[in-house]
Amino acid sequence: MSSRYHEVYGAWQANPLAFWAEAAREIDWIKPPQKIFDPDGGVYGHWFPDATCNTCYNALDRHADNGRADQAALIYDSPVAGSKCVYTYGQLRDEVAVLAAVMQDLGIAKGDRVIVYMPMIPEAAMAMLACARIGAVHSVVFGGFAAKELATRIDDATPKLILTASCGIEPGRIVKYKPLLDAAVELSACKPQNVMLLQRPQEKAQMIAGRDHDWADAMQAAKAAGKAAPCVELAATDPLYILYTSGTTGIPKGVVRDNGGYMVALKWSMHNLYGIAPGETFWTASDVGWVVGHSYIVYGPLLHGATTIVYEGKPVGTPDAGAFWRMIEEYKVSALFTAPTALRAIKKEDPDAKHLARYDIASLRTLFLAGERADPATVEWAEDILHVPVVDHWWQTETGWGIVGNPVGLGLLPVKHGSPTVPMPGYDVRIVDEAAKPVEDGGMGSIVIKLPLPPGCLPTLWKNDERMATSYLSEFPGYYKTADAGYRDADGYLYIMGRTDDIINVAGHRLSTGGMEEVLASHPNVAECAVIGMKDSLKGEAPLGFIVLKAGVDRDPADIEKEIVALVRDKIGPVAAFKTAVVVDRLPKTRSGKILRGTMKKIADHDEWTAPATIDDPAILDEIGRALGRKGV
Repeated sequence: MSSRYHEVYGAWQANPLAFWAEAAREIDWIKPPQKIFDPDGGVYGHWFPDATCNTCYNALDRHADNGRADQAALIYDSPVAGSKCVYTYGQLRDEVAVLAAVMQDLGIAKGDRVIVYMPMIPEAAMAMLACARIGAVHSVVFGGFAAKELATRIDDATPKLILTASCGIEPGRIVKYKPLLDAAVELSACKPQNVMLLQRPQEKAQMIAGRDHDWADAMQAAKAAGKAAPCVELAATDPLYILYTSGTTGIPKGVVRDNGGYMVALKWSMHNLYGIAPGETFWTASDVGWVVGHSYIVYGPLLHGATTIVYEGKPVGTPDAGAFWRMIEEYKVSALFTAPTALRAIKKEDPDAKHLARYDIASLRTLFLAGERADPATVEWAEDILHVPVVDHWWQTETGWGIVGNPVGLGLLPVKHGSPTVPMPGYDVRIVDEAAKPVEDGGMGSIVIKLPLPPGCLPTLWKNDERMATSYLSEFPGYYKTADAGYRDADGYLYIMGRTDDIINVAGHRLSTGGMEEVLASHPNVAECAVIGMKDSLKGEAPLGFIVLKAGVDRDPADIEKEIVALVRDKIGPVAAFKTAVVVDRLPKTRSGKILRGTMKKIADHDEWTAPATIDDPAILDEIGRALGRKGV
C-alpha cells in the first residue's frame, strides 16, 4: 500500500487553516468554530478561539448515546493487585457523572484546580474525566511522588481539592500515599480545602476529620440521591489540565493543555498516525502521571470510540517477561504503545523471547515506541520476534502528541532504523545552528518548530506567559525550541539524537551520545546502555559508556568492556575518543523509564548531586558510583 503521507502533509502546508477546520469536524462542538486560528491571542496564538465544547462529552457521552453504550471503554488489569474489571462507555459515563457531582458538592466549579495523586486504577481516569466534565482543571501528579515535589505542585496549581488513594502497589511492596500527601500539604503554603481518598484493600489510610472524605462513601451517597453532573460548556481555549515537567531552575513548569485544540489533534492522530478504528483495543503501557497517559490512555482512545487499558503492572516481574504478550492475547490488543526501555527490560530477561511462544498475539498489528530514543538494536529485536511494524515516534510533554512519526493510518512509509520518520501535519520542523541558520541535510543541529505550533500543543505555562516565552520561544525567534538535537536526511527523515545537552564536545568535535549508544547496543551481549560526556582536562569532554548485560551472559565483564571500546573506535573512529566502558547491573531511570543521564554525569564528574524526585530506585545511583570507583573514574 502506498502512503498518502506526502499528499496529506502537502495539503496542510498549502492551507493550514482549511486542514484543521476539516479535522475539527470530527469533534462534537457546542458552538462550532467560525475562526480557526487567532494569531493575536496568547503567547503565539490560539486555536478555535470562538468555539465552545466539552471534552468529557466527546470522550464518553457521545459514544454512550450513539450506539457504543455497551462497548468496552476501559479495561483495568492489575497483576499486582490480582484484580480485573471492564467498564462500558455507558458505565464509565455514569460513574464519571456521579464523581463530578460529588466534586461539585465539595465546591468545585469551572476553573478550579484539582490535583489527582493516584495509582494506575480506573478511578484515576475517572477523576480526570470528571474534572473535564465540570470544567475543573486537573493536574495529575504521579502517585507516590515525593512530598517535597508534590508540595511545589500544590503551591503552583493552588488546588481546592486533591483526589487520592490510600496506596500504590509495586512488585513486593505497598507504597503508602497518604503520609506523603499529608507531608506535602504540611510543606505547602496552599492548603487544599478537601481531600477525597479511595481506600484500597491493601492499605487503610488515616483520615483527617473535616478535610478528608471517603471516596466510596461519597459515591454511594450521591448515587442513592440520584446525583449526576451534566457536561459544562467551556471555551475551546479554556484549560483542560496542567501537567508539570521539570524546569532547569528546579521550579517545575506547568504545561497547560486547552480543550478544543487537544481534542482535534488527538482525534486526528488516532486514525491517521496510529491506524486505529473505533471499537478496537489500543493499549498504552504507561502511567496517567505522564503526558503519554493523558493523551493515549485516557483522552485519545476514548475520543475515538476505541477501548483503552489501564494496566497496573510492569513489563517484567508481574509475574514474568511475558506480561505484555499475555495482555495482548487476553484483550485482543490491536496496537501497543510503550517506551523503548520496557522492551529492553523484556529483552534483557528473555532475549530469545521464549515467553512469547506461550501466547497468541495475532491481533497485534503495530508496536509504537516513544519516550526516549529507540535504538536500532532494540527495534530490530522487536521486529524479529513480533513480525509486525515497530514504529518509533517522537514527541514531548509540551506538544501533547507526535511531532514526528510514521503515519500508519495514511500508509506506512519505509522504516529507517534510528529515525522516527517524518513530521506530522502541523509541524514545520527545521534543523538550525546556534545562530538559527538552517543546517544542511546530514548536519547535526538544534531541532526547532516554526510557529505557530499546531492544535494540541501547549498554549502557555500555567500563570506564566513570560516563562513560556523565555523557555521555548526566545532563543530561536519565530520558532519553538525543542531542546533536542538531530539531523534530517536527504529523504526528509528526522533523526533525534538526544537532548541538546547530550551533544558532547570532544576536542572541538560535536558528537552525539545517541550515535555512540547505537554502537554499544549492537554488541550481542548488551541489553541496554547509556553514554554520557564526562569532564576531561585535555579534551573538554570524554565519552563514558555504561552497559547492562543480557541475562545469562557468562563472560568476564572486562573483556566485554574492551570489545565495546574497540567497537566504537571501529564504527565511529578515533575522533570519538571513547576509552571507557563500565558494566553495571542496572541503569538509574525515572518511573516512566527514562535513563537519568544527567545525574550519572554529575556522579562521573564528582559534582554535587541529589536523587531526582522521579527516580524509580535511588539505590542505583550508589551502585553507579561504586562501579565508577572500581574503574578509577
